[in-house]
Amino acid sequence: MTTAFHVSPGRATGLRGWLERLLELVTGVSVSTKIMGIVLALTISLGLGVTLQVRSVMTNTLLAELDNRGESVASDLSGRAASLILDGNFLGLNLLLADTLHNHPDTRYAFVLDPQGHVLAHAYGTYGREGDAEQAAEVPPEVIAANPALPRDIPHHVHYIGVEGQLHDFSMPILDGRLGTVRLGLAETRLLEIVAHTTERMLLTTAAVALIGILAALLLTWLLTRPILDLVTSTERLRQGDLSVRAPRWTDDEIGALADAFNQMVAELEASHKLVAEKERARTHLLSRLISAQEEERKRIARELHDGVGQALTSILVHIRVLEQSGDSQAEQARMAELRRLVDETLAAVRLLSRELRPSALDDLGLAAALERYVAEFRVRYPHLTVDLHCDLGMRLPSSVETSLYRIIQEAMTNAARHSQATALSVVVFQREGKAHAIIEDNGRGFDVATARRAGSSVGLHSMVERSELLGGTIDIESSGEGTTVYVEIPIELPEELPEGSAGEAPPEGAHPAPAVSTEISA
Repeated sequence: MTTAFHVSPGRATGLRGWLERLLELVTGVSVSTKIMGIVLALTISLGLGVTLQVRSVMTNTLLAELDNRGESVASDLSGRAASLILDGNFLGLNLLLADTLHNHPDTRYAFVLDPQGHVLAHAYGTYGREGDAEQAAEVPPEVIAANPALPRDIPHHVHYIGVEGQLHDFSMPILDGRLGTVRLGLAETRLLEIVAHTTERMLLTTAAVALIGILAALLLTWLLTRPILDLVTSTERLRQGDLSVRAPRWTDDEIGALADAFNQMVAELEASHKLVAEKERARTHLLSRLISAQEEERKRIARELHDGVGQALTSILVHIRVLEQSGDSQAEQARMAELRRLVDETLAAVRLLSRELRPSALDDLGLAAALERYVAEFRVRYPHLTVDLHCDLGMRLPSSVETSLYRIIQEAMTNAARHSQATALSVVVFQREGKAHAIIEDNGRGFDVATARRAGSSVGLHSMVERSELLGGTIDIESSGEGTTVYVEIPIELPEELPEGSAGEAPPEGAHPAPAVSTEISA
């Protein structure tokens, strides 16, 4: 018949949970607690194990020795009692038994029975150290009956529980039982007291060793955890950005090697960080120079378009009007009118291109006026968009801040008009707590900002981010199916690491505050 045992899922889950909690408890304590726990567990388990083993061996050995001694004494009594019984010297037999009781401390009684089981002589009770027998008690019947050795010519040995505990009773025949039997009783009390005393001393030794183990564990814990804690502290300082931290080298072991490796890693990290910082400063410097050069080139081209090409087209337009007035035929006047119209459109396009490259209002009147003019032109170009502009600025901003904000807003508005399919666009510019803020929001279809940034396909988006970061600002873009919002924040106080000249010129002394501009242009 085969019996199958199954563990219920609930019980298995409970056992697993208990094991997991135990593992969390063990792994959650400190290293010092683990070391002390291991030392104490080993010391106590080894001490108790050795103590129990020694106690068991001592008990078995002493009890075996007690049995051997009892058989030897009982045999000796049997031989000596034979001559005394044959001589009828029962007094000498009593003295022999009394001496035996006195000379062997484990003996509790000794008596002689005749072949019919009657007591011929006995020594039962307590005897003095000087050999004088005190008044001996009679042998109790239960003691006589404790070892019924039959036949009486065979030695017999039994164990039984007496008044004093475990007793060993030895029955030894005299002359093969023809003269009777010698009975001898030995107690385990003294031997057990020896075992108990030895066990107590071993337990005390175990406690002393455990105490020494605790002290050794404390020293070992200090030696092990002190450099580890220093490494933890150094790692925390490193995490906070302190690259000057170094871990002290306490020992020449593996922990010392770990400290050396940590210090080498931090040194290499510090060198790498300095190299990256230098490259970043060089990149920032180069980028700022590039943007400044780009803006200067835009300004130069815009000036050339306005002053050179614009004036030339204006002069051509004047001459066309003169020729138109002096024309003889109606056909010539019509051709002149058509030519004048084309020149007017070209002049308007050149002026618009000049303003897009570098609006003169941005340099002369400030960001608010430049944005107002740009929004007006933006409405003409994208008549399907409703544009709302609100500027709330105090004094004129630094030139670089105004230029960056203008270009970021220009790029955001152009992206919304070209790609988002929006019908409404809102631009808010304001100044708060030493920072210039701009919010550009549309109601278009939106796009995946993270994907666009990872792909790097949007040059305009990348340019917006670089312009804001160059001045120590931030740009955040949120987009969904309901539209896109661009948040721009640029500190008015420029970063110290910007190269000279990249921040642009500050507003001239005596400049008037930039007016708050609010305009709404609808399709």
